[in-house]
Amino acid sequence: MGKNVVMLSGGLDSAVNFLMALDKGGVEAAVTVDYGQRAAARESERAASICAAHGVRHLVLGARWLGELSSDALTTQGEGPPEVGPCELDDPHASRERARAVWVPNRNGLLAAMGACVAESLGAPWVVMGMNAEEAAAFPDNSNAFLRETNRALGYSTMGRVRLRSFTIEWDKMDILREAIARELDFRLIWSCYNGEDSMCGRCESCARLRRAAVRLGVMGRLKNLFVEA
Repeated sequence: MGKNVVMLSGGLDSAVNFLMALDKGGVEAAVTVDYGQRAAARESERAASICAAHGVRHLVLGARWLGELSSDALTTQGEGPPEVGPCELDDPHASRERARAVWVPNRNGLLAAMGACVAESLGAPWVVMGMNAEEAAAFPDNSNAFLRETNRALGYSTMGRVRLRSFTIEWDKMDILREAIARELDFRLIWSCYNGEDSMCGRCESCARLRRAAVRLGVMGRLKNLFVEA
């Protein structure tokens, strides 16, 4: 099966993919990329904690130039990412508008390429990313089409034919949260927020999707202390 290099932001999706990768060939290294995002320090901190808990090598790679070039709400010092109410998450028009606000140019394309560089260097055949079907509706770089076309390119750009995969690409946030609970993920180790304050804001889209899944599964008690309001 071969070992994996996991792109680990410290969020729920990447953390669950990390845990699944441990069982599906093992993890050679986990990579966190600092592209100038607001939550870069928190993401690196939480990803390092997840790796330390499992004895996995953790690499933090710099790409801050991307944030310096971009004008998106994730990397600039303006008013920040849009706040989202639960009823707004399934509004297609609103979702597209929020996606435009937080779109970092070719971010997942860059992450996949950086992961492939690490994987080929370490002799690992797989790069794992935390993608999901729920977010693919607004973010095409979470989709099966993105995965397929990226792998076509990697077939030419890596001599060892590194491949990208995601164990959660067909799942929604509830499915991923169920898997996290089944695998006994320590939720204190994750950071699923666009912002980088002391606690997760609870109001950005990433927080809102996690909270909605927890409410629908009746497990909000496991997460409530993670958010600002708690």
